[in-house]
Amino acid sequence: MVKAVVLGAAGGIGQPLSLLLKSNPAVTELGLFDIVNTPGVAADLSHINTPAKVHGYLPPNDGLKKALTDADIVVIPAGVPRKPGVTECVQINAGIVKDLATGIATTCPKAFVLVISNPVNSTVPVVAEVFKKLGVYNPKRLFGVTTLDVVRASTFVAEILGDISLAPSVTVPVVGGHSGITIVPLLSQSSHALPSLKTTDYDALVTRIQFGGDEVVKAKDGTGSATLSMAHAGAAFASFVIRAVFGGESGIIAPSFVPLAADTTGGAAALRGELDQDLEFFSANVELGPEGVKRIHPLGKITVEEADLVQKAVPELASNIQKGITFVAENAPKL
Repeated sequence: MVKAVVLGAAGGIGQPLSLLLKSNPAVTELGLFDIVNTPGVAADLSHINTPAKVHGYLPPNDGLKKALTDADIVVIPAGVPRKPGVTECVQINAGIVKDLATGIATTCPKAFVLVISNPVNSTVPVVAEVFKKLGVYNPKRLFGVTTLDVVRASTFVAEILGDISLAPSVTVPVVGGHSGITIVPLLSQSSHALPSLKTTDYDALVTRIQFGGDEVVKAKDGTGSATLSMAHAGAAFASFVIRAVFGGESGIIAPSFVPLAADTTGGAAALRGELDQDLEFFSANVELGPEGVKRIHPLGKITVEEADLVQKAVPELASNIQKGITFVAENAPKL
């Protein structure tokens, strides 16, 4: 019995994400919330012959509270999409996420929270700071969804290998953060060995993984950003969490931008040592368990080129994290 909630369910990511969660047999109830159109989305989804009961809510009459009541897992794709040439929507999306986080903290504080709203490097710290201020922070239950970076890396590596059918089985760890140069693909740890690449080809592949979102924004000619691929990635990560937490499945390791305080096994400490930086959040391979984060894996053996990418990512990542923390400090959550 799992109740999943999508906040921002009527948007470009929210609708296909809600469809995929409705199709997940482990989900028995689906709560949808947005500022427009949610009852219609819910009605549409409710006709699909899968077990989940669907309810859609709008802001009036405590709609957010009704959507979140008894939630087990909350996925947040709400916010404004990226535009051409724009890499961050910090102020707008941070404000939206802050208000939604306040609703979660007061209605379902023990829910597992999966943040998709960009920029994830800043919005996850926004949620953490709201939870801290309201006294309900559990770092093991907060995740930034970075799965799309791995999905892209797997696809692009399969293309280089000349066989796109390999894409589902290719795994490339992607660490750091979830925007631009903070995205660090560890191609040396790919499950499928790459052929020897010239420096220019290696750099081009790294750049394509880091800025794959720009490729979509440009292709959509300013009318949208990555919505369908993000919905796929978000639903995949939600499924990992559901399987580990509610299904009791062990050994699930998935990438996520998480609070390093979530790990008390020594993995996060080892990671901090590798980074030589005391970051509060980082995207790494995370082993999931009944409480959410079970262990954060360190980087392990990486190449000189990858180490250079990590060192370039860290200052940008630290700046992004601070933006989220500062935003909540200057815009306290209102109950």
